[in-house]
Amino acid sequence: MAANLKALANLFTRAVITSLDAGKKCQAVGLKLIAGDIKENMEHLEPYGFTSAAQNGAEAAVLFSAGDRSHGVVIMVADRRYRLKGLKRGEVAVYDDMGQSVTLTRAGIVVNGGGKPITLTNAPKARFEMDIEATGQIKDLCDGAGKTMAAMRSTYNGHTHKENGDGGGTTNAPDQPMG
Repeated sequence: MAANLKALANLFTRAVITSLDAGKKCQAVGLKLIAGDIKENMEHLEPYGFTSAAQNGAEAAVLFSAGDRSHGVVIMVADRRYRLKGLKRGEVAVYDDMGQSVTLTRAGIVVNGGGKPITLTNAPKARFEMDIEATGQIKDLCDGAGKTMAAMRSTYNGHTHKENGDGGGTTNAPDQPMG
């Protein structure tokens, strides 16, 4: 009876992450268990489609099959130091320790780059089926030589067109090359 109670008590524990190896098929973590025990290379099972590389000091929930502390799995890692606070019920967020986040709010999706660039890569095109507003400068680095949209408008709208009667027109400014 006492052995069964001890096995039951050893099924679950909390721990603190002390190391991490994200290069394996199943991420491995080093842990300091609540009782001070040290465990290395414990498998961290992550939900399909989601992965993270937690900082040392993050907290983990660990399960041990049949209470056998020789082999366990980490089923959850959390880090209260960086967790976003104040979400409304039903809201969801992905975040990191650098202040970057994507939050599905009640009012819409908010992407916070944490002061770093947001880069979209490896896609044949980006499609926006909505109006686009920008409060910052938009720069054309493809054919506008890095000019802002305002600078390009100034260059190409800085002259007047006069219709010549046949659908064509003339301008009062010399030819201006693109870019």
